[in-house]
Amino acid sequence: MQDRPILVIGATGKTGRRVADRLQAAGVSVRRGARHSDTPFDWDAPETWAPALRGARAAYVTYFPDLAFPGAVEKLESLCETARDVEIEHLVLLSGRGEHHARMGEEVVRASGIDFTLVRSAWFAQNFSEGYLRDPLLSGVLPMPGGDIAEPIIDIEDIADVAVAALTEEDHRGQLYEVTGPRPMTFADMAAALSQAMGREIRHVPISFEDFHEAIARSGGDFVADVFTAIARETLDGRNAHTSDGVQRALGRPPRDFADFALAAARSGAWTDAA
Repeated sequence: MQDRPILVIGATGKTGRRVADRLQAAGVSVRRGARHSDTPFDWDAPETWAPALRGARAAYVTYFPDLAFPGAVEKLESLCETARDVEIEHLVLLSGRGEHHARMGEEVVRASGIDFTLVRSAWFAQNFSEGYLRDPLLSGVLPMPGGDIAEPIIDIEDIADVAVAALTEEDHRGQLYEVTGPRPMTFADMAAALSQAMGREIRHVPISFEDFHEAIARSGGDFVADVFTAIARETLDGRNAHTSDGVQRALGRPPRDFADFALAAARSGAWTDAA
């Protein structure tokens, strides 16, 4: 059984590549599923699903770009049917905290008849160093909607550790791990921590959801902007302004603090112009 590989869906993404790298470093056989990988996997090409899943014992499942995208939950349901047909024994799903469509996706996995672990995540700290908020930081600003709403932002190194534990240790089956950072932070708090780490001022600029939509649309188009703005409106209303104990329960240690993430990212050169 342990010789059968683990499929990592989205193996070139923020969490997927970390999960795959950790599994490989631990000597676990890994299939890296992505559009242009040696194991092709494309959410928009269902014919790639069964070949990627067949022969694997478990799969780490992420939906790019988000489970809130139209059709995502239906595709996840079809994936679960395919996984059951090829006798996958365990699914680890990454979902979003406080998101209606993410909850729907979780219920699909629960009802699949396959053993599962659900990892329900807060906002990613790495959105500041690897995602759509990196470029504004290079200009010294952090433009975000939501006012003074707090978010217990999480270092996705913790998400990867939780996912790897779930994929390789039996005790995590059937568990829901809601994973957050150790403290709620406003975006002004985050800007202060980033300023300290980067050695220059980063200023939080409160913006409207309409301006947020416009900024995303400039780089990702209206369709992407529609979905991410809807997620921001849904989650930046105070519902997530508290911590959860998922990292502690899964790993037996507290989650990393955002300030530590920021220092590590700065030292790695995440915010140099050439990064």
